[in-house]
Amino acid sequence: MIEIIPAIDLIKGRCVRLSKGDFGRVTSYSDDPVETARSFEASGIKRLHVVDLDGARSGSPGNIKVLRQLISSTSLKIDFGGGIRTRSNLEEVLGAGANMVSIGSMAVGRPEILREWIGEFGPERFFIGADVKGDCIAYHGWQTESAIHWSEFIGQWMGAGIINFFCTDVERDGELTGPAIGLYQDILKQFPGIRLVGSGGVSSEEDIRALDAIGLEAVIVGKAIYEGKIRMDDRRPTTDDR
Repeated sequence: MIEIIPAIDLIKGRCVRLSKGDFGRVTSYSDDPVETARSFEASGIKRLHVVDLDGARSGSPGNIKVLRQLISSTSLKIDFGGGIRTRSNLEEVLGAGANMVSIGSMAVGRPEILREWIGEFGPERFFIGADVKGDCIAYHGWQTESAIHWSEFIGQWMGAGIINFFCTDVERDGELTGPAIGLYQDILKQFPGIRLVGSGGVSSEEDIRALDAIGLEAVIVGKAIYEGKIRMDDRRPTTDDR
């Protein structure tokens, strides 16, 4: 059964969501991310995807205090990203207790540094974001489009030992228009050893079932949860799911 990973996007310690990564289209959902995370955990959720939007914009993590609170207040496995540009940023995030760091822009703009980090800290500590616009990778908060095709990007990092990826169709993120089923099928077909997590556009339980049917390992869900389109009453696995 596909795993649901709720997203908590942070601006000044608040839970928010952007549409297509646009900071001009911010919706605030909660002033208490710890309580939000606890509610997810109480429903059976095991993992959390945390994005430091302040860090993504400034180039240095700005919500480490919230990360520490999430770690100390729940038993959730957390991947954390946003503004991780230096070794000290990386060490700060891992030292705060994150299980993995989410990396996007560094994988495009400074691949040689990321390769050094992977060699030192181990590939299992990195969750690489393939943010796709058209067929190519977008970075720097999705504001810059590269000429790198998603297949080249994923192949490059699988060659460096990475198997944990999340893929966002930028045009669908925060729009509730449905996930990029075709894109994920193409990735899974080309890279059968990948642990692929989908992200962007999920709007219903039907969408989740469709992603499960194509063999996706997990899906990151944000806006659909906060707006009640996907209920989190109880996500504990049933006997049939085990």
